[in-house]
This record gives sequence, structure tokens and C-alpha cells, in this order.
Amino acid sequence: MGWETPAGLDEALIGSVVAAFYDAARRDDIVGPVFNRVIPDAEWPAHLTKIADFWSSMLLGTRRYDGRPMPKHMGIPELSDAHFMRWLRLFRETVTELCPPDIAALFIERSERIGNSFRMNIYMRRGDDITQMGPLKREADPIWKPE
Repeated sequence: MGWETPAGLDEALIGSVVAAFYDAARRDDIVGPVFNRVIPDAEWPAHLTKIADFWSSMLLGTRRYDGRPMPKHMGIPELSDAHFMRWLRLFRETVTELCPPDIAALFIERSERIGNSFRMNIYMRRGDDITQMGPLKREADPIWKPE
């Protein structure tokens, strides 16, 4: 892989990040309706396991994830920059809260790379001109968080 796994980055932490992130995402006013429409309640446990496998493969090199996420995301016509920006902001907040700074930075770097790649692929497959498309801007963090 070319880099060393930071101390403390393990399956338990990945599972905690995934669970906390999707808990927040499902309650969010922008991405929540999409997640809640696309993934039925009964399928959430399996989805969380699959996403934990994805991050385990990405960050620990376990190769447990063998899915193809792009076709699933292509089937969500309403996905827009607002959705990607909110997804990434919620993810940044989650890993910043739960992880040591070096691990949070690794999660953030990977999530932003993945988010930009998904966005470009989706827009390209929709027939949009992506030649002038720059990277996603970061959504501003809220000044206060409702409890």
C-alpha cells in the first residue's frame, strides 16, 4: 500500500465511524431523505457491514469489500453537489470527533477523493460536461449544532 497504518486505526474504530456517520446522515435534512428512501430500514444492518468492509479494505487493505458502488449511486437521480458536500461535511465532523487527528486526516483525504470521483463519474454518465468541473467545495461547518 505504500504507507503505514496509523496506530489505533482498527476494525472497531472503522465500525464506530460508520455507525456514527450513518446515524447522523439518516437524520440530516439534505442527505437523510435520500438514504432513507434508497435503503429500507431492514437493510441498514447489512449496509453498515458493507460500508465498514469498504473502509476496512480502503484503510487496512483487508480486501473484504467486493461491491460495485457506482451503479447503485447512478440509480439515485437527485444526487447533486449539495448532497456530496453535506455527506463530506458530516463525515469530516464524525471522524474529527471520533478519531485521533492523524486517522481523521486519513479518513477525510480518502472520503474527499472518493466523493469527487463519484461525483465526476455520475455527472459524466448523466451526459454533463465535466471538463470545466473543479473539485467540490467544502460546505461550511455550522456555527452551532442542534442537539
